[in-house]
Amino acid sequence: MNKNDIVTVEITDIGVSGEGIGHVDGYTLFIKDAVIGDVVEAKVMKAKKNYGYARLMKVITPSEYRVEPKCVFARRCGGCQIQEMSYDRQLVFKDQKIRGNLERIGGFTKDQIDTVMQPVVGMEHPFGYRNKAQFPFGTDKEGNPITGFYAGRTHDIIANTDCALGVEQNKEILEIILQYMRENKIKSYDEKTGKGLIRHALIRYGFKTKEIMVCLVINGKKLPKAERLIEKLIQIEGMTSITISPNTRRDNVIMGDSYEILWGQGYITDYIGNVKYQISPLSFYQVNPVQTEKLYGLALEYADLKGDETVWDLYCGIGTISLFLAQKAKQVYGVEIVPQAIDDAKENAKINAIDNAEFFVGKAEEVLPEYYAEYEREHNGETAHADVIVVDPPRKGCDETLLETIVKMQPEKVVYVSCDSATLARDLKYLCANGYEIKMCRGVDQFPQSVHVETVCLLSREKVDGYVNVDLDTDKIVSKSKTGTATYKEIKEYINDKYGFTVSSLNIAQIKDKCGLDKRKNYNKGAEGHKVPACPEKKEKAILDAFEHLGLV
Repeated sequence: MNKNDIVTVEITDIGVSGEGIGHVDGYTLFIKDAVIGDVVEAKVMKAKKNYGYARLMKVITPSEYRVEPKCVFARRCGGCQIQEMSYDRQLVFKDQKIRGNLERIGGFTKDQIDTVMQPVVGMEHPFGYRNKAQFPFGTDKEGNPITGFYAGRTHDIIANTDCALGVEQNKEILEIILQYMRENKIKSYDEKTGKGLIRHALIRYGFKTKEIMVCLVINGKKLPKAERLIEKLIQIEGMTSITISPNTRRDNVIMGDSYEILWGQGYITDYIGNVKYQISPLSFYQVNPVQTEKLYGLALEYADLKGDETVWDLYCGIGTISLFLAQKAKQVYGVEIVPQAIDDAKENAKINAIDNAEFFVGKAEEVLPEYYAEYEREHNGETAHADVIVVDPPRKGCDETLLETIVKMQPEKVVYVSCDSATLARDLKYLCANGYEIKMCRGVDQFPQSVHVETVCLLSREKVDGYVNVDLDTDKIVSKSKTGTATYKEIKEYINDKYGFTVSSLNIAQIKDKCGLDKRKNYNKGAEGHKVPACPEKKEKAILDAFEHLGLV
């Protein structure tokens, strides 16, 4: 296959980024905007040895799952990757994406995944759902200010004030800002030169309160003739907050470090369920309130709180999940790295009269291990414990130091909320190799028309005693293997193939210790007074079986 070749190909699969996948004489092609079931004509744009990337030229035979996009810019814009796919099929794609990552990255078997997976939670109306949008500003060829969204994988702005995913008020607000810029000769920011004033417009909308926030991100400290803009914006019903956020950095970070109130107050409010939240320009707040209520409701259902639990909520943002949990828990501790978010979280607890939630500023991977170590020092070696730990990390997932501390704290349940099922699968693999097992897992479609999906997983600690009685034939046990030289990898593969679950290197080393076999040099029993989780009984039996099968005992 060569660059610029024109081929006809049937789309038989979907990639993780929503691109169609087809084959020509065994050669794999990835084709953006092609839908599974399509027969298309495509032009090869990049050809590697075993696979390539092609541009969709025309659809010869449309798939039964192909629909007419609601937005005319859907193919060019980078925001909606799969708008031409029917919504039912989008949910199937997202379910398969989660399953694929759990199997490929997490190492879980299809049977295990089938046992725990529940259907993806979809939307009745999968458009107009975003309560937040950040619109970049630029200049067209005639020198006029424009706004819209970036074309896929570029910083070229597609002029469009009426995004199909946003609320209808966005269009009126953006047109007012553009008119203000034209009338007052205010320039858009130019990334290449670093000149120009208006960089972005952040618009937030409260779905239940109908309150509106407009924050202009500017390349400077002042907005010229701001009163003229304010005069127009405050005529819009629900306008509550107008602010500016200075950002003079030459980078891709949208918001500045602070904001200044031009009119009204510095925040809007909204509700998730019966919990009221105060949201500032710098706050993290889920963009789809309809699905967020379902997402947090699912997290609360999985936690199954009875009223006497201590809960840690890591990466808590402005306390959205924390305050949901606090309604049912004895005590909730929230951790978030952004100081402004913690200020908002404390204020949100106050306005909801919730007094059993406490918040800490810092990195979760530092705060929790430090708390664990300090508790141990102050309580004569007694270790800290949590009944439930909830994590809702960014796309990169959880740091291994944090996962290690979670395992040490031995919560009965871990509720993992994830925006990236790939890093979720990686972290679940670690937790399940260290005493936990997945009980339930479900996707929630927070981002219809895009390839992204949120996932909620419930993990439960396997019930183990400190000591396990195992019947062994002592005649078979020797201090060293005389015939077998199995590696840790071979032992793990045998157990995964036969039993369908994974064991950790620590588990294997623990059982080798019981049998008097050589262990890895870095096997750590733990410092005095420090607890290392015992190997679960079912895993101990599987490891002993592997030892015998592979000739170690």
